[in-house]
Amino acid sequence: MKVAFFSSKSYDRSSFDQIKPNFKHNISYFEVKLDTDTVYLARGFDAICTFVNDHLDKKVLEILKDLNIKNVVLRCAGYNQVDLESAEQLGLRICRVPAYSPEAVAEHALALLMTVVRKTHKAYNRVRDNNFSLEGLIGINIYKQTAGIIGTGAIGGAFCRIMLGMGCNVIAYDRYENESLKTAGVTYVSLESLLKQSTIISLHCPLTPDTKHLINNNRLNLMQNGVAIINTSRGALIHTKAVIKALKKKKIGYLGIDVYEQEEDLFFKDLSEEILLDEDIARLMTFPNVLITGHQAFLTKEALHQIAKTTLENLDELESEAKLTNSVLKTEI
Repeated sequence: MKVAFFSSKSYDRSSFDQIKPNFKHNISYFEVKLDTDTVYLARGFDAICTFVNDHLDKKVLEILKDLNIKNVVLRCAGYNQVDLESAEQLGLRICRVPAYSPEAVAEHALALLMTVVRKTHKAYNRVRDNNFSLEGLIGINIYKQTAGIIGTGAIGGAFCRIMLGMGCNVIAYDRYENESLKTAGVTYVSLESLLKQSTIISLHCPLTPDTKHLINNNRLNLMQNGVAIINTSRGALIHTKAVIKALKKKKIGYLGIDVYEQEEDLFFKDLSEEILLDEDIARLMTFPNVLITGHQAFLTKEALHQIAKTTLENLDELESEAKLTNSVLKTEI
């Protein structure tokens, strides 16, 4: 297949080019994200490959149909950026990478947590300025904390195991309970109970209409004062303005996020020479107890290799018109 590859970065090209010789697909890399202005770059291709902030709304999907493109491969697990109803109606076939390296994201969640509660990022900057003072660097133990995990799929399950290994009391909320996690020591509770009991809360659920703004004013009020919140899943799980209010009131003691509600115009770009117009993220960055990374959790060699491999295998299935292993459409499952 001839594949138009949108939102490409150097690490994408490197990981795909390493294993591309094992497949028969011809990939053309485009740095721009997919939207109604750039979709016409896909003219003459058989398929497109997209990432988390590419637009696959009704208008873009209709244009793809007009360009005679029926195959879409997402090189990510989430698919909230896709208008699934329109895709079904237009007869498009869409695949994703359901699991690339759950441990990569879970370990980054731990890195955010450990960094923000032990203030190692502040210590690093101090020491580089020859400042070896310990004033203002008091942290908290992770050991024996109550860690509440919302969503116990592959990534949430990996994070549960990490926190059990850290000596935490691990409780979880999910519609579907994982028996192996229960055997390992995880206790499933209601969402309300989790919010009330947890001193650490980590989000590992998909973004759906039901989970949008899962963390909002009402639910923040249920939490303990000084709670640590970690989000490596989707930005809109958190209502940013509500979290800013909770930070100002010291309801939230620590916040570590790798995703952001309005990240589309910020993340994956070098904006160091520009004025930051997003007032909410600018405000978040003023808090000393907030740590933000730019959608970095997936970025390991192992995860990139698996993303490339699964994406190219998905293209193989699309080309052969086989039953799709990783379809996101109900009619294909």
